[in-house]
Amino acid sequence: MSKSHRSSNIKLLRYVVVIVVILLCALLGIHLMESAPDAGALAGDTSAGLSVETRHLRAEIGRLKQLLAKNSIPNPYEYKENLPIIYAVTPTHSRPLQKAELTRISQTFLLVPNFHWIVVEDSMEKTPLVANLLAKSGIPYTHLNAGTPKEWKLLLNDPQWKKPRGVKQRNAALRWLRENADPARAAVLFFADDDNTYSLELFEEMRGTEKASVWPVGLVGGMVLERPLLDTDDKVVGWSTGWRPQRPFAIDMAGFAINLGLILENPQLEFSFDVPRGYQESTILAITTKEELEPKADKCTKVYVWHTRTENPKLPLKKNKQVDFPHPQFEV
Repeated sequence: MSKSHRSSNIKLLRYVVVIVVILLCALLGIHLMESAPDAGALAGDTSAGLSVETRHLRAEIGRLKQLLAKNSIPNPYEYKENLPIIYAVTPTHSRPLQKAELTRISQTFLLVPNFHWIVVEDSMEKTPLVANLLAKSGIPYTHLNAGTPKEWKLLLNDPQWKKPRGVKQRNAALRWLRENADPARAAVLFFADDDNTYSLELFEEMRGTEKASVWPVGLVGGMVLERPLLDTDDKVVGWSTGWRPQRPFAIDMAGFAINLGLILENPQLEFSFDVPRGYQESTILAITTKEELEPKADKCTKVYVWHTRTENPKLPLKKNKQVDFPHPQFEV
């Protein structure tokens, strides 16, 4: 064997050893950090937010999760047995902002332990753009698709409120959960639209939901915030909202979570095209009562989610054609 050939083999062996060591360190790091106690939880104060140390650990966990996903290696520490799973359902549809929006919220979801992301495309088939994004995200996920009937689709210049959105997609997620979720495992269901902004504190607030929990939502319904109103016993008695406060549950889709057990125990429960505007939330929350709701976010005084709705960019077709775009080799 020539010296040059032997040298190449040694370099290759070293490269393989380095990669194996990095991946082993990633697995060990995730195991150790996800086993570490949360400083805020130890203090017994869920409203105080996450400590700096916990945030740093979660950031490192997120980086290691992405490293494993990039190398197509399963994460054996995806779920901690003593922590309820959060199932987050995100309907999404093809548009210029789609990848940017999904990327933005995925960076938050990546830092949430025991989190399962159900992404449902409004299309007749799954798209490579969403499939690639999920595969590289480092987040445990389920990728589904369910096309909205043509008569219920919004036209380009229609206001967002004109027709109900996400009905078919959320129902597809409910079906998947009923067929695949373990009824013996503690879990919470949350509807996480892709045009919202989420704080990590939100997920720790909702994780202990016994039946249905609620909290304020910022920048929604033409108001700075919408929120449940509480009485002196910290029970929900009404709603501060800019739209029909007489609704049974006058709340935004991002303003509540449901214990998954209730969904599994009520197989008939689903969203509907045939309810009045603004009543989708009341339809799914019909399994509980206003009096049974669990106020979160420091008695509904803190905002951990915002309905930000990124502005659609102006993309003149003529200008983009001049630079040969869109191009099949690029995802934007």
